[in-house]
Amino acid sequence: MATVFITGGTGYMGRQLIPQLLQHGHQVRALARRGSEGKLPPGCEIVVGDALDGSTYSASVKGCSTFVHLVGVAHPSPAKGKAFREIDLVSARAAVTAALEALIEHFVYLSIAQPAPIMKSYIEVR
Repeated sequence: MATVFITGGTGYMGRQLIPQLLQHGHQVRALARRGSEGKLPPGCEIVVGDALDGSTYSASVKGCSTFVHLVGVAHPSPAKGKAFREIDLVSARAAVTAALEALIEHFVYLSIAQPAPIMKSYIEVR
């Protein structure tokens, strides 16, 4: 089975995904900020780091075949353009760099399928 690295594992989607992956026999390494480790579901390997700084977790990506990037601003709205650029964009760039360096086979990036046209900043970041 695959070894999966997940950013955003302490969030709503990550806490749902990790148990499913483990149940299906996958190994999971999940990134968490210091102090948030307890929010990760049991059974996964905890990697303490910063989603905005790939150097804090890139060594832990090595040996994984899949990278799932779930970091993003909660409850997107047109008023959160600055947050999209500072969090979503920066974390995605860090994740892609870490995945490329680790020769990841599969990269999964979660986003809204078709945001409303008013979500210009959100669309630009993606």
